[in-house]
Amino acid sequence: MHDAHPPVSAARDAVARALAEDLTPIGDLTSLLLPPELVATARFVTRRDGVLAGRLCADEAFRQVDDALVIEWSADDGDRLAAGDEVGRVTGPLAPILTAERTALNFLGHLSGIATLTARYVEAVAGTGAQVLDTRKTTPGLRELEKAAVAAGGGRNHRMGLHDAILIKENHIALAGGVAKAVHAARGAHPELAVEVECRDLEEVAYGIGVGADLLLLDNMDTETLRKAVALREQSGGAKPPSLEASGGVSLETVREIAETGVDLISVGALTHSAPTLDFSLLLEPA
Repeated sequence: MHDAHPPVSAARDAVARALAEDLTPIGDLTSLLLPPELVATARFVTRRDGVLAGRLCADEAFRQVDDALVIEWSADDGDRLAAGDEVGRVTGPLAPILTAERTALNFLGHLSGIATLTARYVEAVAGTGAQVLDTRKTTPGLRELEKAAVAAGGGRNHRMGLHDAILIKENHIALAGGVAKAVHAARGAHPELAVEVECRDLEEVAYGIGVGADLLLLDNMDTETLRKAVALREQSGGAKPPSLEASGGVSLETVREIAETGVDLISVGALTHSAPTLDFSLLLEPA
């Protein structure tokens, strides 16, 4: 699992791009009309129960607009929130607070929504031994932020990209001349990395076990087939049997049943591509 906070550089870059969308080329025309001596305190309040994520991005939004603003937090990424909770506040000149408000809320709402949905999946499989994984189905340019939000919700990060793990899929197998050749090539090129092989049926599962793959991706299999795949793995008798990852057709309604088949991992694209926003308000009070 990765840290529940994203790298500072990822937050800084994403926030800079978001602010540029609002402020390019001449700034916040409305807030520039406010008297500069006006100061206020603004409180972040959540409107629904959930899990906090994206705090670092909210920090960055205010600091990039005006680094004199004072930001205080009463909750951290990964903390459970109840509707009405205050999670933090920002104090200082009113104009920059209003300029940064929407960018800060957008990141908090989007990333907390991912953390909240992840927590629901993790709760759904509690006690089964299965772990919930994210996928590469992320918003372009926001992957590190979204995967940190998954971690904040208690999920586990799968590969960050095509550069840090090997997953051999159908097209790779065809072009390499078979599973055995593909696995052999992968181990030769990157012996330090685990090798995962996609399987579409039980015959491919048996073959994947036989060639010594470290992980098997069980693609769109029903629960009965998943149970049989687990049984094949248990019967293999190898010194280091592969981990089994179920993928495809996973929802909050089905994830518990999938977990109870005995698979080790369940990857869920919805964590990042379909999480609803967790609604926050920024409530202003004169300082």
